[in-house]
Amino acid sequence: MLGTEDASPLTFWAAVNSEDGSYLQLDDVVVTQRELADHGRVTIAGVVTAVRARHEGASFDSDVFAIADGMLPARVQEAAEVTVTRVEPEVYVPPLPGAVAYRAEGEARDSALSFDRMQRRLPMGTGRDGQPVFLNADFLDGSRGAHVSISGISGVATKTSFATFLLYSVFKSGVFGGDAINTKALIFNVKGEDLLFLDHPNTRLDERTRAAYHRLGLEAGPFPQVSVYAPARAGDRTGSPDVASRLTGVDPFYWTLSEFCSDRLLPYVFADADDERQQYTMVVHSVTAQLARNAVDKDGGISIDGTPIHSYEQLVDYLVEQLNDDATRGGWAGSAVGLGTINAFARRLINSKRDLARLIRGDLPAKQQHRISTADGAQVTVVDLHNLPDRAQRFVVGVTLKTEFERKEKAGSAKPLLFVVLDELNKYAPRDGSSPIKDVLLDIAERGRSLGVVLIGAQQTASEVERRIVANSAIRVVGRLDPAEASRPEYGFLPPAQRQRALLAKPGTMFVAQPEIPVPLAIEFPFPAWATRPGEAGPAPRATLASMISATDPLTVVKGKDDGIPF
Repeated sequence: MLGTEDASPLTFWAAVNSEDGSYLQLDDVVVTQRELADHGRVTIAGVVTAVRARHEGASFDSDVFAIADGMLPARVQEAAEVTVTRVEPEVYVPPLPGAVAYRAEGEARDSALSFDRMQRRLPMGTGRDGQPVFLNADFLDGSRGAHVSISGISGVATKTSFATFLLYSVFKSGVFGGDAINTKALIFNVKGEDLLFLDHPNTRLDERTRAAYHRLGLEAGPFPQVSVYAPARAGDRTGSPDVASRLTGVDPFYWTLSEFCSDRLLPYVFADADDERQQYTMVVHSVTAQLARNAVDKDGGISIDGTPIHSYEQLVDYLVEQLNDDATRGGWAGSAVGLGTINAFARRLINSKRDLARLIRGDLPAKQQHRISTADGAQVTVVDLHNLPDRAQRFVVGVTLKTEFERKEKAGSAKPLLFVVLDELNKYAPRDGSSPIKDVLLDIAERGRSLGVVLIGAQQTASEVERRIVANSAIRVVGRLDPAEASRPEYGFLPPAQRQRALLAKPGTMFVAQPEIPVPLAIEFPFPAWATRPGEAGPAPRATLASMISATDPLTVVKGKDDGIPF
């Protein structure tokens, strides 16, 4: 221990004898000890959070040249700042100057990082020393905490890749025991068709990557049970899914006009965060109630007071007509609502026709598979949104989360678990304003733990996400950050050196903070063993044959049933 720097029970400096080749780098785990008369030997362990090197004996900056030429006597001295992670027994005294410190390995490393206290250790990557780093599963599945917040620059921070790797570890590590079989994941795909091939092996997988998985106790491979949903093509009377690269094993999703009315989905048409501050939301709720009360399912469409309606466009036109008619306006919007408020509602409703007409249909059959659900046999459900405009994306996310959360509420049990992976969280739950989607996400963040719903939210800027959602995330993960974003108080859990390193982090490097360890751990997670884009997709495994049969014969539903096809 250095004698020239103050040591405290929480931080201390260790000298490094670089002349014999010794060194300490950031993230190394260091252990030292101190003998106390009444407590015996106290072990103090921590993680290196800063390293420095300087000349001892130099007075001026220019002395470095004289020292290098041998004209001035001086010595190069390295030192490392260590932030304490564990004291055993818990007697908080500083280490003494001159005490010997060493790099921890094996059991000493596990103890320093509290891995030995984790009853369920979920592998999430390797540390700088190449050894596995674990996440306490109790803070992921709701036992003691839940939810994950992942932040970083789009395209560089590999947020979605880490989220899917974390799911793969949940399903394949054996840490969750038999519960992993019934655990489900709902993933919203918002960028290209990259996540539509999770059940295909990655053709770029090599032996080095397989060895990285083996070090973590995992077998490298694709997700075995994946169900893919894509929006029905606009104007297609067969309801075929709108995808380009994946030709089989994709189910279309849409909502019938009857479902739109009876399930009270109109508020999700107005899902912009600023909408709740507008007075026309009173009209939204009044019209929603009227549709639920008066719409009758008829001939694939609906009938309202004897008027047949067979498309979303016709429904919008009918509602606008009723609101513009003096005789019917009060019944639909309420007598206390002014004409300006009604016009504001009507303008936004008319603007939604272009975006939502392909999702709310009266020309397609109410097939069993047309609505997104995680209740079928698939372990992972991917919902493709990348072909949809922003308003339609918000509608699908809001309605799907509402439906799944209500299903879990009715079940009344935290098991089986449901993991929800949602990118661009700052768009759906922004810091300011409110919306139906934000209300659902807040409900998941605050009550989802007790119902077995775990949110894995990813965003470029955590500073723009609703505070209560970030605050309820037991696990916080940071990849490559923008310099301005890194200075925000939301990243106060990162030591200064890690904040600076987050500006340089390469893809695959993440800083993970979890409650039991006071210092975020820098990890690297393996290259995905599943295809992350169409060009990487190997041959589909037999597990997808069931959905291929279903796509061939829409009347035959075989997903999740015991039909002799291995899952």
